[in-house]
Amino acid sequence: MTEPVSGRNRLDEEASPYLQQHADNPVNWQPWDESALEEARERDVPIFLSVGYSACHWCHVMAEESFEDEQVAEVLNEEFVPIKVDREERPDLDRVYQTVCQLVTGGGGWPLSAFLTPEGKPFYVGTYFPPEPQPGRNVPGFEQLCRQIADSWSDPEQRGEMENRAEQWTSAARDRMEPAESPDGESAPPSTDILDDAAAAAIRGADRQHGGFGQGGPKFPHPGRVELLLRVASLSDDPEPLTVAENALNAMGSGGLYDHLGGGFHRYCVDEDWTVPHFEKMAYDNATIPAAFLAGYSATGRERYADVVGETLDFVERELSHPEGGFFSTLDARSETPEARLDEGEDPDREEGAFYVWTPAEVRDLLDEPAATLFCRRYGVVAGGNFEGGTSVLNETVPVAELVGAEIEVAGETVEAPDDADEIHDLLADARERLFAAREERPRPPRDEKVLAGWNGLLIETFARSGFVLDDDARIERARSALSFVREQLWDADEGHLSRRFKDGQVGIDGALEDYAFLGRGAFELYQATGDVAPLAFALDLAEAISESFYDPEDGTLYLASSESEELVARPQELTDQSTPSSVGAAVSLLLDLDHFTDEDLGSVARETLATHRGRIEASPVEHGTLAMAADTAERGSLELTVAAEELPDEWRGTLADHYLPGAVVARRPPTEAGLQDWLDELGLDEAPPIWADREARDGEPTVYACRSFTCSPPETDLATALDWVEENL
Repeated sequence: MTEPVSGRNRLDEEASPYLQQHADNPVNWQPWDESALEEARERDVPIFLSVGYSACHWCHVMAEESFEDEQVAEVLNEEFVPIKVDREERPDLDRVYQTVCQLVTGGGGWPLSAFLTPEGKPFYVGTYFPPEPQPGRNVPGFEQLCRQIADSWSDPEQRGEMENRAEQWTSAARDRMEPAESPDGESAPPSTDILDDAAAAAIRGADRQHGGFGQGGPKFPHPGRVELLLRVASLSDDPEPLTVAENALNAMGSGGLYDHLGGGFHRYCVDEDWTVPHFEKMAYDNATIPAAFLAGYSATGRERYADVVGETLDFVERELSHPEGGFFSTLDARSETPEARLDEGEDPDREEGAFYVWTPAEVRDLLDEPAATLFCRRYGVVAGGNFEGGTSVLNETVPVAELVGAEIEVAGETVEAPDDADEIHDLLADARERLFAAREERPRPPRDEKVLAGWNGLLIETFARSGFVLDDDARIERARSALSFVREQLWDADEGHLSRRFKDGQVGIDGALEDYAFLGRGAFELYQATGDVAPLAFALDLAEAISESFYDPEDGTLYLASSESEELVARPQELTDQSTPSSVGAAVSLLLDLDHFTDEDLGSVARETLATHRGRIEASPVEHGTLAMAADTAERGSLELTVAAEELPDEWRGTLADHYLPGAVVARRPPTEAGLQDWLDELGLDEAPPIWADREARDGEPTVYACRSFTCSPPETDLATALDWVEENL
């Protein structure tokens, strides 16, 4: 037997900040690699797999309680090969074992704790385990659990039962992740009814009292459901989809999920009324949630939604920007206790939410009256607080209208607040600026500085679209710089290969389907916003790689890992929307959109995938929201707006921004055939695709052609006229 690699903790060799956090543990953690897996087989001992991420609160808790404990480390090191995985780096591994956890326990999440056979098959799974047993919850203590499993593994009879269970669970996971035949045996995508079915399910699950979806807590944002409802509202006279979507947006934007001083969204709220969040801030949430608010703004014209988008993207630029162009991954939930909250001689601790919460005394130390009292009333900062240690998470608890002319106690005297709402708004805005500046002096939450291709793609898409809709060219340029960085650092053009992660100059890990799909969507959105052919060419490169490397024609589906990736105990797919959109749904949507621009048959891959999963999509359409929207596009056809112009006229840009056109493809092209030929040469096309062919500018004027399902408007030199034709005819 070779010298065991698990004789020491090897995480100091890893680039992942999450793995680096555990490099000093007494547990001899191994990365997931062939050396660690081979040792488990040679020693014939189980693998203990711990999956988490750097900003995960309960991951930190379990680490401090168990992984820093010498006795726990002793049993893990002697009886197991302990392996640590950053779920942000290995979504394929996470998806396989999360699927098992959900099948067995009915839930999942992080930290994910799985005990595996030496072959990687799971026989015991859970999430957070406390250090001591919790009899009321029937949860064992972690050290006790490890010893029991080690003892059972050494008993031949019990080991046989464990291995049999591992085979059953692995088989169940494979069944769950394998393609399923459509119930009637027909090979056809879902019909356009699927969008209405998904909306009806979302409406049934809506919390009418508190906003959002699901009864009770915790409350997750589900931005994809909001966008689905807004799309249905644009196609229907029924007011319910719009009402439910607005209720969700209002709840997310007014409660503790949103950072009312610095912008940006936390991960989710632990309660039913959106008061207290888990405080980590994820790049993907701060891409997908503002995208839903942007759609809400386009659908309703509510300026508050646009403000939330702007404030959130300001946060991303300020807090998550790599100096050379990309975007970092997360901010931790925890930070050191601010000095003002420490008693004399007390050492600071790392506390969840410490950076974000306030007490009335802290507010009054920074603001004069009546601003201090008005701020505390508006944002629910009260004695005793709504969070730990008597602190308060900021929530919009009192409408501004109720503060106008309100009576306020100041130094024992009663005075009236200003009687003008605009003056109150100005006063509160100044208060937020002052408190934000003071908060900047507090110890900051740690930042995970991985640059992930897929999450950057989500942000690029939102920055490009928001820049176009809100007439902010700086946002578009930020999207351009991020795409340039990711393309330069992570894309190998010669091989047609995308890597997933960049960190401190190190590039690693094969891109997953979500990386190709999300980045492709970002590049395509940047093309639509700018009319530049380069991002379109890159989006097409990514789409062709998806078709070639992730699509299995025998199974008729797109897998999360490419055909050349490491073989796991099951090959995962991401069909349902989770904390990020379904990677299969995003890929199908991308392939449908880009099928207009290439002679490659991308559309057939998209439609075959939809047909393969029709049964699952129809059985639970709201859980498959991204796929349901893609299925609607496949059946209904997307609205195509071919624009032949050197530059998009300002008036046209305003017209497009003022219309909510979900799923529309804005196919910009040069005004002349000679200019188009230059594009075709760059794209490697022998002839113009139909969306561009014979659609040049008329009489030297910017010209638009509006089409859907092979029905087109006359060429128009007035965009508003073309859109009127669409409303009347399509």
